[in-house]
Amino acid sequence: MAHTIASCRRLLDVIEYVESDPRVQLVFTVAPDVFNHQVKRFLDRLGALVLPWHQAVRERFDLGLAAAHGGLHHLHAPLLLMAHGAGHGKRVRPGPHGGPLLAEPPVYGLDAQRLTHGGRVLPTALALSHDHELEVLRRQCPEAVEAAVVVGDPCADRLVASLPRRRDYRRGLGLGEREKLVVVSSTWGRDGVFGRWPDLLPRLMTQLPAGRYRIAALLHPAVWDAHGHRQIRAWLRDCLDVGLLLSDPTEDWRGPVVAADHVIGDHGSVTAYAAAIGRPTLLLPALRSVPAAGTPQHLLAAGANRLDPRRPIPPQLSLITGVDEQAVMAALTSRPGEAGVLLRRTMYRLLQLTEPGRHRQSGPVPVPSLDRREARHDLAG
Repeated sequence: MAHTIASCRRLLDVIEYVESDPRVQLVFTVAPDVFNHQVKRFLDRLGALVLPWHQAVRERFDLGLAAAHGGLHHLHAPLLLMAHGAGHGKRVRPGPHGGPLLAEPPVYGLDAQRLTHGGRVLPTALALSHDHELEVLRRQCPEAVEAAVVVGDPCADRLVASLPRRRDYRRGLGLGEREKLVVVSSTWGRDGVFGRWPDLLPRLMTQLPAGRYRIAALLHPAVWDAHGHRQIRAWLRDCLDVGLLLSDPTEDWRGPVVAADHVIGDHGSVTAYAAAIGRPTLLLPALRSVPAAGTPQHLLAAGANRLDPRRPIPPQLSLITGVDEQAVMAALTSRPGEAGVLLRRTMYRLLQLTEPGRHRQSGPVPVPSLDRREARHDLAG
């Protein structure tokens, strides 16, 4: 069930563990979500078999996979539910019509509102990245504890597997040997870098000298869906004209993060993953949302250096002290390197099939293609 580009990317990592099995036929459907506009086009480019939602909810399947929550109660299948980002770091926000203000709002995705429907626990298996999440689940939705399985984080494992290819990613991005890559990552919403500091990218392009620095922007797919691809590129046209690397939301963001020398970000997942693999990380100040305690996002909020966009930026880059990458990785996954094995085992258990052969280790992410990126920019322009 592909709700968004972001959730679809997580599913693509996970389906690799079963889709080569000739006993398994993989079918996609675009599930209901306010940010699902580009999902069908993305799946068509991948050559995936896509059933319309109205047909998918009438069929019975041997296993359903989802990395978001919309429409799950309509599915007729045992369900494996997982997060699509760096664990469960966000808290539930009050609805548009208000409601009681809680001193500590529940952690999103581990609450009864998302995990149950009509008194029934929706996931047959709930994949968690960390033992800490199991404790949160026990407090917030104890009826779902029986479904929980701690599997670690498949995205973190692929990032670690990609580290030896850092030079290839830099070459694929067109970086010179002496150029420093500054990656700016923005989650969606008012607290994201792009929403809160819209002039940050122009400031970076102006203040960081060309020839010594390249700037890459990674905008959450929901940013693109909320504003439209044409509008995003129009807003950033001046930056693109002087060399901004702007990744399309369907491209894998992990190559640029591995290639980065500095990462500037917010409370989104990309920032947490970057810090976990040792990338020097700066956070933007004054976040209104507070990450859930014990999460990698919370560690970053407490310990990472802050960037003040109103002050000269180059000196701030040189003074990054960095957070403890081992602590961030330990908060990200309590099963490092094991997500593939544990998720594969869980899927075959739910499919009621024997696991064939040996599981392959998580591989590196693809090398970005500069030619493909430039062609897409030329068409968009």
